[in-house]
Amino acid sequence: MTITRRAAIAAAATLAAPSIVRAQGAAVKIGMITTLSGPGGYLGADIRDAFQLAADTGMFGATKVELVIEDDGLKPAQAKQIANRMLKSDGIKLFTGIVFSNILEAVAPDVLEEGAVYVSPNAGPSSLAGKNCHRNYFVISWQNDSLHESAGENATRLGYKRMYLLAPNYPAGKDAITGFKRFFKGEIVGEAYTKLDQTDYAPEMAQIRAANPDAVFQFHPGGLGIAFLRQYQQAGLVGKIPMVLAAPSLDATTLGAVGEIATGMDVTSHWNSDFDNAANKRFVAGFTERFKRMPTYYASQGYDTALAIAAALKSANPGNAEAFRTAMLKADFASVRGAFKFGANQHPVQDWYGLRVEKGADGKLALVTKGKVLTNHGDAYAAQCKL
Repeated sequence: MTITRRAAIAAAATLAAPSIVRAQGAAVKIGMITTLSGPGGYLGADIRDAFQLAADTGMFGATKVELVIEDDGLKPAQAKQIANRMLKSDGIKLFTGIVFSNILEAVAPDVLEEGAVYVSPNAGPSSLAGKNCHRNYFVISWQNDSLHESAGENATRLGYKRMYLLAPNYPAGKDAITGFKRFFKGEIVGEAYTKLDQTDYAPEMAQIRAANPDAVFQFHPGGLGIAFLRQYQQAGLVGKIPMVLAAPSLDATTLGAVGEIATGMDVTSHWNSDFDNAANKRFVAGFTERFKRMPTYYASQGYDTALAIAAALKSANPGNAEAFRTAMLKADFASVRGAFKFGANQHPVQDWYGLRVEKGADGKLALVTKGKVLTNHGDAYAAQCKL
C-alpha cells in the first residue's frame, strides 16, 4: 500500500512509517482526512494506524491501494478545502478517516455531490442518518445516538434514578444527550453543553455538586475526556458520584492517562480488546506488537473500515459507485467486534456491551467486558432513510 503525506502530521501517537513507494499500475486512491493534531489527535492516529495495519498484513490482497493522508486540524473549513482538492486535483473517489461530526457534516456533502463514496470510521451524525441518507455514504462505527442509547440503557439497568448529563456543544454532543435520554428511564436533574475546545470544567463541577445526582453521564472524547476526569477528581467527586459512560469518554488511552481515577467506572461499547474472536485476537496482537500501545475503539473501527473497503474492492471499484455500494452492503468481512451488518440507512446493526474498569491479575487496570446491554441494535433514524 502506498502512503502519500502532503503535510507534516502532528499526531498524539507515532506511526511506524512504511517506505513510501508509488504503486505500479492503476491503484485505488483513498483519501483519508482525519484529526491528527490537538486534543483529539490520538483518535485520528489510531484510525490511521489500524487502517495501515490492515493493509500491511495483506487484508487488501492483490488490490493496489494508495492512501493519501491529511490532517484536518479539527477545522471544518480546512477539511472541506482538503476534500475538494482531493476530488478535483487527484480524482479521488473513495474517502474515509473523519473523527468529528462537525467535520463530516462539512465534507460529506461535497464528496457525495461529486459522485464519490464516503466510508466513516467514526463520526455518525443524525443529520446524515435519516431523510438525508445517501447511497454512497456508509458508517462502520455507529450512529451517534445509538452509541449513547447503550449508555442510557446501562444506567437504567444499573439502577440509577437521577442523572446529570454533559456533552460538548456540537453535532455529536447533541446526539449524545438525545440518545442517552431516549433509553434512560429515570429523571434528568440537569444537563450542560460544554465547548469543544474547553479545558476548564470548574463551573460544570459546581453544577454537578449542586444537583447531587445518583450518577453522571458525560461525553468528552480524546483529550477532553482526560481533562474532564482529572478535574472530576480534583473537585472531590470521584468516589461520591459515579459515572456511566459510552466508549469515547473512556478508552485505553484515556485509562492510561488517568489511572486509578477510573476504577469501577461503567462504560458501554460495541467492541473491547478482550473480545474472544479470531479477527479481534489477530488485530489486538498485531496492533500492540507494531505500535507498542493498546488499541482504542477508534483503532478497532479504523481496522474494520479497512476490512470493509477491502472486501468491497474485491468485486468493484469506487469509480463505479453503484457497483461498489452493492459490494459494500454485503459486509463480507470478519469484524473485530463480532456480528456486523448494515441497516437500511447503511449504518451498523450490532450488539452493545457493558464494560467496567477493573484491576487484572497483573495488577493493571483494564476495561473488562461484563455482559451484553443491547442486541442487534440499529438506530432511531433508519426508518426515515429511503434508498
